[in-house]
Amino acid sequence: MTVNEFAKEVHENAVAHGWWETARSFPEVAALIHSEVSEALEEWRDGNPAIYGCCGIPGGVCEFEGSCDKDEKTGTCKPEGVAVELCDAIIRILDYLAYMDVDVEAVLMAKHEYNKGREYRHGGKRA
Repeated sequence: MTVNEFAKEVHENAVAHGWWETARSFPEVAALIHSEVSEALEEWRDGNPAIYGCCGIPGGVCEFEGSCDKDEKTGTCKPEGVAVELCDAIIRILDYLAYMDVDVEAVLMAKHEYNKGREYRHGGKRA
């Protein structure tokens, strides 16, 4: 599956689950992306593993060997952790880019190629 195909699938899933009944403004989407990054920071501050809560799922990527609290409706464990929250941010970004009908792969490659030509620690900033 390509990045563009994945973005389309992500957006279709969001639409199917009612998250696009009305168009979302960019400030709303940006705030939601920011909230996912903030949740990743809180997971790190709490000292949690990068991935937990999804143990026992076939093909799972869990780092935590303990048990998890299962969702009463689905009977599955919800993946949690820094990596999961960062992936939530990526999913929100891809959802919006697919909504905008952006060729994500082309933009990613163009930006990556541009970054490769930049000076070492360009911009004179410390971080």
